[in-house]
Amino acid sequence: MTARLSIALVLLGLAAATASADEPKAYTCTFADGVTQFYEQGRFVEEKATPLTFGIAAIDTRAQTAELATERGTGQLRIVQAVNAMHFLEVVTEGFLNITTIYDKDEVKGAYPAVHSRHFGLLGQPLVTQYHGFCAARE
Repeated sequence: MTARLSIALVLLGLAAATASADEPKAYTCTFADGVTQFYEQGRFVEEKATPLTFGIAAIDTRAQTAELATERGTGQLRIVQAVNAMHFLEVVTEGFLNITTIYDKDEVKGAYPAVHSRHFGLLGQPLVTQYHGFCAARE
């Protein structure tokens, strides 16, 4: 019984290593659609968000780290692996949180569906944005 369990654990480890080896090490993400909600006079007010594009590079699933690449510079990301998705967490200087979730590749579209959320505050008031779009693997 112990031998079977050991073999099963080894095979599971090999399968996980192979799956992570096949995952892209970098993405370019484009979010054409999004909505921003800001809190004003006791309620959230919604408006269309400006399109957004950024890169995620140096993905290291073992260390659970990656790098955010924007036109303004780079930042550190933390990774949380899910069953069919990978979450990239950015804790910005002021303590606010940005989350990008990239789902398994849509083979028909040839791209990875993705969602990007920003949890921010401005002058003490909540300001949140959520985008949906796609990421493309890059070398």
